[in-house]
Amino acid sequence: MKFATPHVLWLCLLLPLLGWFLWRAVRQRQQALTQFISCHLLDSLTVGFSPARQKLRSYLLLGAAFFIILAAARPQWGFHWEEVKQRGLDIIVAIDTSKSMLAEDIKPNRLERAKLAAMDLMQQSKSDRLGLVTFAGTAFLQCPLTLDEGAFRQSINALDVNIMPQGGTALAEAIDATRKAFTNAGDSHKVLIIFTDGEDHEEGSLEAAQAAAQDGVKIFTVGIGSPEGEVLRVTDGAGRREPMKDDAGKVIVSKLNEGLLQQLAKAGGGFYLHLTGARTMDVLYEKGLAPLPRSEHSARVIKQFYERYHWPLAVALLLLVIEALLPARGAAGKVKLTDAKSVAAMLLLFLAWPAMGDTGSPALAKQHYDRGRYKAARDEYQRLLVKKPEDARLHYNLGAAAYQAGDFETAVKSFSAATASPENLALQQNAYYNGGNALYRLGEGASDMKAKKENWQSATNQYALAMRLNSKDSEAQHNYEFVKKQLEELEKQQQEQKQDQQSDQDKDKQDKQDKQDKQDQQKQDQSKQQQDQQKKNQQQSKSEQDKQKEEQQKQEQQKKEQEQAQKQQEQKKQADQQQANKDKSGDKKDKPEDKQAAQQAQAVAMQMSPEQVKQLLEASKVEERPLIFVPPESETKPRKPTGTFKNW
Repeated sequence: MKFATPHVLWLCLLLPLLGWFLWRAVRQRQQALTQFISCHLLDSLTVGFSPARQKLRSYLLLGAAFFIILAAARPQWGFHWEEVKQRGLDIIVAIDTSKSMLAEDIKPNRLERAKLAAMDLMQQSKSDRLGLVTFAGTAFLQCPLTLDEGAFRQSINALDVNIMPQGGTALAEAIDATRKAFTNAGDSHKVLIIFTDGEDHEEGSLEAAQAAAQDGVKIFTVGIGSPEGEVLRVTDGAGRREPMKDDAGKVIVSKLNEGLLQQLAKAGGGFYLHLTGARTMDVLYEKGLAPLPRSEHSARVIKQFYERYHWPLAVALLLLVIEALLPARGAAGKVKLTDAKSVAAMLLLFLAWPAMGDTGSPALAKQHYDRGRYKAARDEYQRLLVKKPEDARLHYNLGAAAYQAGDFETAVKSFSAATASPENLALQQNAYYNGGNALYRLGEGASDMKAKKENWQSATNQYALAMRLNSKDSEAQHNYEFVKKQLEELEKQQQEQKQDQQSDQDKDKQDKQDKQDKQDQQKQDQSKQQQDQQKKNQQQSKSEQDKQKEEQQKQEQQKKEQEQAQKQQEQKKQADQQQANKDKSGDKKDKPEDKQAAQQAQAVAMQMSPEQVKQLLEASKVEERPLIFVPPESETKPRKPTGTFKNW
């Protein structure tokens, strides 16, 4: 149990004062009676008067006062978890913490004024997520994007010129660190606000700003300082403030570089402001940040406690009624029967009041809705509409309860009925807006692409009508653009599906054609194989016939050779006989060379055929020619060296 406004309980200290006041009032009444009425008449005039009943009435008043104070403190017990969502921007604040920010040309100094300006921006950006980038010679993300104002304020207060280990001013690194910080920003509009004097000691800041703009980061620059500049002073160990000097011993004068900051803002799609006066951040937010579209993001999950103030309030009312009905007189000091009946009737009335008030009432339906019992609230509003079917407010509330319960069809019908309220334009505009939300959710859950597209197109029409009634409704504008983008993506998906289906059909046709071609090719291959087999068989039969013919020819040739050999043998025998006869009858003897040649010829003749003998004789004539050795032409001419000539 807890109290929403516990400070009201301090009023309980006034209860003793109220008791003293009631007691004093009774005493003064008694004194007045004794003063103006004689003693012998006082008893007869105060017959039936009960001092105890008077005290009871005082106690009832004190009790009623206590319970009224208790109800004003708003007691709460029981809770449910509820996710709180906000619509806003994602803003990174980059603050220069180089030593040039110690210049006092703007009081108290540039860094302190930058911190105060960042605090003012935080007050303007209640629904925006804020982050902090600190930079000098290098940069880092000191506070990620958050809705926690305490964390952002603590990070701002911790800024100092000694927080960065490296001196100088690197605007390019600050922009790059911001781009990395926006990696988890989602679809939110990204904004970078740079607080600096513009003294950039490194190159590449303009290129970094252009790259950030391509990533969707809008850059605003806030110049701190004066163009005339100021001598930088630092505090030494003895507490004395002395001017800073460079390596050449010259005093350093830091000046505001407005030209560079204007170029950075132009490259980042924003604008430049010079920090002067108390309304600089107001101008920045109104002209630069407020027109940008917001995105919805979850803030946090909180405990939502149930209000119980009506119970102590009911007890207080009951006590007051009893005190009012309790008479000061009674027969013989007793309460009259009629008074007792009246008190009993009032008690029964107050005891039955919660149940009577909760039966079929808008209060009960709203109570169900506030406690998260959306289905019960929807049913209660439906029962109420039976009695008042023309009440546009009941239709609207029914649509809200049905939407929260996930019954989007009922929500669409109820919001559509609520738009028929021309006398209440605000209700009509909200009905159009929420009707668009219900139609979008209904289309989101549809499995059929056609139904999804129809519901989303109807949702855009509802948003357009809502914007027509209220042109400043940024949420309706945002939802209209979002659903329109979803419709474009849906159409792309449908086109891709059609192309895929067409490609699948073409693929099926191609597969069928390939299959048919393959079958035809197989048939052709089979017929070709058959033809090749037939040709092969024919060639085999032909080769067998050729072999038979060759064998026959060989046999005939062998037979002829045998016949020729027989003839040669017969001729040889005849020649031998003739030669023998010549030897016997010859006058002189042959030379040994002739005899030897004759023997060789005879031996060769015995082994060779006549044709071979003839060829051998012709070859012997050629061999008798004198042979002259002539070296080849390649050896007579000197050779040319190849490759790299070497003399070793």
